[in-house]
Amino acid sequence: MAVVMSLRAPGVTPEQYEAVRTAMRWEEHLPEGAVLHVAWFEGGALYVTDVWNTREDFERFFTDRLGSALKEAGVTGKPETSFSPLQRRFVAPGVSGSD
Repeated sequence: MAVVMSLRAPGVTPEQYEAVRTAMRWEEHLPEGAVLHVAWFEGGALYVTDVWNTREDFERFFTDRLGSALKEAGVTGKPETSFSPLQRRFVAPGVSGSD
C-alpha cells in the first residue's frame, strides 16, 4: 500500500539539502518505489513530504543510499518521521518534471 512519509529535520540547511541531492542524483537515478518528493524550509528546519509505494521502499532507500549521503554532507541528528497510508493522489493535468 502506498504511504505518505512526512519528515522534519531541524538544523538541516538548504546548502546541505542541495549537496545531498546533487551527490545522489535521485532525480536521475530514481529510487525504487519513489513516487513524489516535495521539500521546503521553515523555522530552521527541512520539511519533506514524500509518497512511496511502501514504507519498506523508503527504508531501503535510506539504508542503501540516503543515510551515508547525509553524513557526508554533515547532517547530524535523527529526523522526525511519520508514515500514513495514502488515501488519494492527484496530479494536475500538464504537471511534470521537477522544480
